[in-house]
Amino acid sequence: MTWLKPVDVGRDAQSAYGEFLRDLEARLSDAGTDRFVLAREVLSEAMYGRPYEALLADAPLAALNLDARNVTFEAEYYMATDAELFGQVKPLLWLWKNLDLTPVGQNPVLGIPVRRVLAERIFRRVGRDFKCWQNVEFSVGYNMEVGDDVVVHRHVLLDDIGGIELHDGASISDYVNVYSHTHSVLDGPDVTLRRTVIGRGARITYHSTVLAGSVVSDDAMLATHALLRSDIPPHGIAMGVPARTTRFKLREPQSVLVDSRSLVRVPDRKANPEFPEATPNQTRVASEDDLAGRALVTGER
Repeated sequence: MTWLKPVDVGRDAQSAYGEFLRDLEARLSDAGTDRFVLAREVLSEAMYGRPYEALLADAPLAALNLDARNVTFEAEYYMATDAELFGQVKPLLWLWKNLDLTPVGQNPVLGIPVRRVLAERIFRRVGRDFKCWQNVEFSVGYNMEVGDDVVVHRHVLLDDIGGIELHDGASISDYVNVYSHTHSVLDGPDVTLRRTVIGRGARITYHSTVLAGSVVSDDAMLATHALLRSDIPPHGIAMGVPARTTRFKLREPQSVLVDSRSLVRVPDRKANPEFPEATPNQTRVASEDDLAGRALVTGER
């Protein structure tokens, strides 16, 4: 059941959109297609209304930046990024990111189907009826696992370098950040990759943050502006900074697939070979003397 209603556009527009989608999907399905060339051609038409070669002749700076071979992503500087896998998805991520800045991307009736077509070629797995709104960012894209009927709203960051799972019916609200890597507090280059899991029907609500390795169980909810650094059990509602589970939904008994209390975790991975070992505890609880500025206390407490 949904609270949304269908909205139609003009027949001529819908026909043109359908033709564009069919052509895009056919070209992406062709093993002989150069994805870099495809992306720059689509962007040139969508952003400047002319073929890429014509744009290159008249405005080379604009044209060259449409070709993903001439740009870099932050993920390309990460040691943990698989260069071969990222090379395959890079032009599609560049196409996705830049189409979102055009009327094509801002128009849900066209933008959402386009993203669905791209997600099928970028993500490790994507289920049916994936709905992604505009201006969503991924770290690498190829470590995303998405189930059926998942919705991701506007201006979301999905840092999937360590792996993110969004199970069936999960909803990610506007301005949410979901992370799958964490830095040592003493040595920034000491990075640990931790898979983050969002269960079936779970809701991550507005402006909240999910830190790496957290598990949000089936039917659980993270409240607005909350910061999750651990887990939420099934049907739980976590609130605050840091978030704690303080309420439970009133539900009839139902089967649970993702349960943070029993889930077998994917082992953590280290992202920098200079720091191959697990990061030890590197903080202690602040004392009254620390907070008052009366003493500098060292060591564990």
